Amino acid sequence: MSLRQMEYFLTVLEEASFTRAAQVLHVSQPALSHQIKALERSVGGALLERLPRGVRLTPMGRAFRPHAELAVRSAAQARRAARAAAGAEGGELHVAAVHSVAVGVLPDVFARWRAAHPRVLLHLHEYSTSQALQEQVERGTADLAVGPAPADWPGTVVQVGEEDIVLVVPFDDRFAGRTTVTLPELADRPWVRCAMEPVVHGERFLDWACGRAGFTPRTAVFTEHTSTAVRMAAAGVGVCAAPAPLVREAVGEGCVVLTPDPGWRRTLTVFSRVPPTGAAEAFVDLLRSAWPRPALPLRAYEDCSQDGPAAVA
Repeated sequence: MSLRQMEYFLTVLEEASFTRAAQVLHVSQPALSHQIKALERSVGGALLERLPRGVRLTPMGRAFRPHAELAVRSAAQARRAARAAAGAEGGELHVAAVHSVAVGVLPDVFARWRAAHPRVLLHLHEYSTSQALQEQVERGTADLAVGPAPADWPGTVVQVGEEDIVLVVPFDDRFAGRTTVTLPELADRPWVRCAMEPVVHGERFLDWACGRAGFTPRTAVFTEHTSTAVRMAAAGVGVCAAPAPLVREAVGEGCVVLTPDPGWRRTLTVFSRVPPTGAAEAFVDLLRSAWPRPALPLRAYEDCSQDGPAAVA
């Protein structure tokens, strides 16, 4: 079994055709078929079922596929790491992030990186949840990830900064003239919620926090992404809790931002399967220096989010 054979196998799957895969790989179709058959002999059975119009995985193929993907991605990471070890000038860097970080923080960081390292090609892999982010990094999709630290991560974890979590309301809200608000004051308000809200002690974070304040939040809308929830809140649909950098990117000055009292904050990290070197290490250094610095006292949002599967978009 060879890495090339696994690459051929995955390309056939992606193209759903031996003919198109052979064209993509710049090999003859008989040569491609020979390599796939050799791979199947090495694993002891058929991986692909040949159909009149395309191919599909056999049970053995379904079991083999994720390991082949990991092997191919790991090889690509190994090549990038070897090139990066010579310095940050050259090659490419694959960065994964949750949606809120990709929208709220990384644009400015990427701009600074491009100014300092124009020869390094950046690839951004964006995910809706921290669980998906962790799974993709485990599979070798990216060289490093930016987001909430996974529990019991076996690789490298570097804290790069903290995010304030703020509340968003429209300009005509009755609290528009204030800068802070307590949760009990919002007991009668509808909320715009995000499907990727963190889970704390078995409850969604807002349910947990409002429950401690003596009420159950009344949900007006559930959205898939936090940036959508922010826009809904700015339009007056309901109150929304979101990371401060994302609010600025989503609506600019088009809303009123309130600080919950006491304040909420979460710690964000860079994590990777192996210690960052070369370009990856330089990116981590830049991220730490460029991260927005919050000015609020720390609250249990950060600590309690570790008690359940955090999933913030």
